[in-house]
Amino acid sequence: MDGHLVGSVGEVVASYMFDLELNPASTKAHYAQARDGRRVEIKLTQGKGVSIRHEPEHLLVLCRPKGESISVVYNGPGSEAWHAAGKMQKNGQRTIGLAKLAALDARIPLERRLPLVREAPV
Repeated sequence: MDGHLVGSVGEVVASYMFDLELNPASTKAHYAQARDGRRVEIKLTQGKGVSIRHEPEHLLVLCRPKGESISVVYNGPGSEAWHAAGKMQKNGQRTIGLAKLAALDARIPLERRLPLVREAPV
């Protein structure tokens, strides 16, 4: 699957899991809005990291390793991930690995997370 298709699947799955309202297609930056008003950037990967172009208000990173189900790697303030990501590349993106995101996620207090409404579909 190409990146656009994986991204679209990620948006739909995150919307289902966290009861998000998706923004219209081609909306720049944030792809959804949480019920409490937070703007949410959503990433789904099958790889070892994700790239971000801007500092999101809230970031959800989902992972689906081949043959496994989707899991949440990071659910927290976008600033945490943005400041931990690598330096800006020529394409305007900053990359951050899933291991680093998982370590950051472990420190996020419950009240700063989006509440999980439903488990990921299998």
